[in-house]
Amino acid sequence: MPLLRTMARTTVIAGTASAVSGRVSHRQQGKWAAQEQQQAAAPQAAAPAPAPEEDPMEKLTQLGKLHEQGILTDEEFAAEKAKILNG
Repeated sequence: MPLLRTMARTTVIAGTASAVSGRVSHRQQGKWAAQEQQQAAAPQAAAPAPAPEEDPMEKLTQLGKLHEQGILTDEEFAAEKAKILNG
């Protein structure tokens, strides 16, 4: 008789543990699904906008000033000017 009682108790404990585990698992899946829905509904962070390109005329003006001041040689000025105009 004690063996039968121990087996019955073990069966009840195992059944209860299984039921609790199932409920916890089900509840956790519900939370995860809700989080996924919130993430899907939230707007995605936009990628940073690329830096605006500098105006070619402004670059040429700056190069001209550097050339006039003697900072750039004629060759350097011509090379940079060609890059801006071709680029």
